[in-house]
Amino acid sequence: MRAVEHALGIIIPDNARILRNIINAIQMVHDHVIHFYHLHALDWVDIVSALKADPKKTADLASSISDWPNNASASYFKAVAAKLKAFVDSGQLGIFSNGYWGHPAYKLPPEANLMAVAHYLEALDWQRDFIKAMALIGAKNPHPQTYLVGGMATPVDPNSQNAINAGTIAQLNEYARRAKEFVDKVYIPDLLAVASFYKDWAAIGGGVGNYLSYGEFQKDNNPNTSNVWLPAGFIRGKNLSKIEPVDHKKVTEEVSRAWYKYTGGDSKPLHPWDGETTPNYTGPKTSYKELDTSGNNKYSWTKAIRYDGLPVEVGPLARMVIAYAAGHKEVKDLVGYALNKLGVGPEALFSTLGRTAARGIETKLIADKLPEFIGDLANNIKKGDYRIANTEKWDPATWPAEAKGYGYHEAPRGSLCHWIVIKDKKIANYQMVVPGGINASPRDAKGQLGPDEQALIGTPIAKPDQPIEIIRTIHSFDPCMACGIHLLDAEGKEIVQVKVR
Repeated sequence: MRAVEHALGIIIPDNARILRNIINAIQMVHDHVIHFYHLHALDWVDIVSALKADPKKTADLASSISDWPNNASASYFKAVAAKLKAFVDSGQLGIFSNGYWGHPAYKLPPEANLMAVAHYLEALDWQRDFIKAMALIGAKNPHPQTYLVGGMATPVDPNSQNAINAGTIAQLNEYARRAKEFVDKVYIPDLLAVASFYKDWAAIGGGVGNYLSYGEFQKDNNPNTSNVWLPAGFIRGKNLSKIEPVDHKKVTEEVSRAWYKYTGGDSKPLHPWDGETTPNYTGPKTSYKELDTSGNNKYSWTKAIRYDGLPVEVGPLARMVIAYAAGHKEVKDLVGYALNKLGVGPEALFSTLGRTAARGIETKLIADKLPEFIGDLANNIKKGDYRIANTEKWDPATWPAEAKGYGYHEAPRGSLCHWIVIKDKKIANYQMVVPGGINASPRDAKGQLGPDEQALIGTPIAKPDQPIEIIRTIHSFDPCMACGIHLLDAEGKEIVQVKVR
């Protein structure tokens, strides 16, 4: 949307901007909590060890870090342990089946493991409840259906039951209240409790040291505005004393080590406006046990995405580091609180532990801000402003014959941008550079490693056949494989190809 709005010079109404901010906030809080409990926590929590826990001691531990109601009950944790034991005794761990239980890299005592398992299960119920807030204004998750070029499709009318009204605002406020309570009393205490046992990971998984954020939560209605609540910027080489302004023209993609080909040569970086996406698979035909990454061999379906010629990390850590360096008060306060509670210095941010902590800090930050965004919408409606979309450019006859645009967005996983080229009033080129692709970038023609690759250098591994330490760092980036996956059968043949015409 923002790419097209930028290309056509569309300014969206206030209600559309505010609704987009609310949806983005809901999605970030929801996504980050799910990531911690259901995608990343079990890298640190030994599920089977929880069976050895004393429920009373578990309740004492949980109550010592939070006044969450369930934490005080030994009978509650005893019931969770019984449920877990039923999984184990059945020989089928169900939702807990994937894990290297008993691995020597696990450090939590049984009681902490049982507490985390209990909250894992609670988070399943919490996320199912909270995401109803998205249904009210976005129709579905994770891809809201109410966005459209020029604004939003969700009507605003305080006198209609089929539009956003006072009842909708009240519901949103209640979901926001419950989200904040869970983040404050469950997620953040659990995060800090678990992290306290893994402080050695404050020196592991640092990555490339370059951080990019496009900025998010717009304060005005121009596409790609720099007037945002979470600041945009680029930090080079962990130098927090200098934040460089973002220039989309510095974003490039090259395919010297990726399974694509460029007409002008694979090692030539292309800006997305000039981007090409032509598959050129040269990998193994029959065996996929390992890939030859030596020399100039191609080994990835992800392009090497660079900013100003450098590999960059995007995501919660990048956003929090840039906001911290920019003097964002709430971010500085929360980062200081987390570092103080863990007894580590600012250098701990540049690590697997720091990346995981940054996601929690951002969740708390946005959960605190969400009621304010909802209040902005309520106040705008009270003024009698019900406009939801700018439809002036819906007729293609109003479009210029040729135009270019780009649209910034900070998704939960990191910086996302779309680029569009319009010729003869038709889309001539459309390229997306997604956060999963940025972080999972392969080597480039200069031999520079991508963020994921660089972060794995020097990682200690206790059992090579159970590399949970590798998983911890990769999961800390919250990789999205759907953004760069190609399906092949056992003989190396492509299973399906989708073409959009």
